[in-house]
Amino acid sequence: MADRKKLVIGLFGFGTVGKALYNLLETTRPDGVRIKRICVRDISKNRGIEADFTDNYDSIFNDPEINLIVELVDDARASYAIITRALREGMSAVSGNKKMLAEHLPELIEMQKQTGSTLLYDASACGSIPVIRNLEEYYDNELLVSVKGILNGSSNYILTKIFNHGMTYEAALREAQEAGFAESDPSLDVDGWDSLSKLIIITVHAFGTYIAPENIFTFGISNLRDYDIRFAREKGRRIKLVGHVEKLADGRLVACVIPQLLSKNKYIYGVDDEFNGVVIKGLYYDKQFMFGRGAGGFPTGSAILSDITACQYDYKYEYKKRLTHLNDLPEFTNDVHFRVFFRYRNPEDLNLIEFDSISEKYSSADFNYVVGHTSLADLHRVAALMRDRDVFIAAYPPD
Repeated sequence: MADRKKLVIGLFGFGTVGKALYNLLETTRPDGVRIKRICVRDISKNRGIEADFTDNYDSIFNDPEINLIVELVDDARASYAIITRALREGMSAVSGNKKMLAEHLPELIEMQKQTGSTLLYDASACGSIPVIRNLEEYYDNELLVSVKGILNGSSNYILTKIFNHGMTYEAALREAQEAGFAESDPSLDVDGWDSLSKLIIITVHAFGTYIAPENIFTFGISNLRDYDIRFAREKGRRIKLVGHVEKLADGRLVACVIPQLLSKNKYIYGVDDEFNGVVIKGLYYDKQFMFGRGAGGFPTGSAILSDITACQYDYKYEYKKRLTHLNDLPEFTNDVHFRVFFRYRNPEDLNLIEFDSISEKYSSADFNYVVGHTSLADLHRVAALMRDRDVFIAAYPPD
């Protein structure tokens, strides 16, 4: 067993997760780990602790004693600047910024390869669930078929309040904001962008392929109306916002973030509140289910702490799927057809989508809907238009 290294941390960011990490380290006091300095935007703000705060990046990077950068800022551009500087300077780093990682992961993998530096980010994918490390260590073969699940705790909290407690979307969103699970601007969560970033990261570790954010169909729950909720209840289903990547029979990859109308026999049907749930499916071992808190300071802070302690033993992601098959990675496609529920108000909005077939149709003075088969490529083509109109779409898988 490798010797445990002593880690002196330069911490960037002291928001909800940064404070939780600080408190966890104060409580658990892991041997050989300490935070020496914390970089924040506003150094004059009283944070209620006695610590060495700075607003100068250089005071961390130029400190010869600091050998681990932990970056927990909410600005993707600042996150990128911090992490790339750490890697260039040969320092290990831990990040929780999933948007930055999703936009720059191929470059960051190459930087680690060139410099020998280590970047860990298990907390970026599903809060307290160690999805990335499990994909790296236990699913590093060619038997993996799909990874799908609830990847955003805030939107799941809102949907739980709607379907389990009869709240309206607006009231559920307000409660999520008051509970600290959703931001004052909740669009990253409810419009699916947070889930998208996590799905991109998961896909790289699951299949080796990097898919740029703009290529993946993404549609959230901000257009959800009472009509959609009523339809789901009538069918004995619940709506969940799901990120999904799957290897098709021909070896190509399909990926999307979309609300799904789930029946009771689906694993993630009963994943409630701010919890995440991930289903990993293999060619021969069928389905395995991982469940845990996906939102909140302490669940995410504990995942960051796990990455920190992994750094003590020089743990690295090996990116086996990507680096051993770099010239033969699964190709991404949107050429897949599936059943959807599409609710619209204005009759002309039905023309947005080309349906292969329609099996159910309803019209009224207030709203209209169809159930039919369409292609993911067609949905991706009109995604921006759908987000701007009073329409809602959800995948409608079989029982």
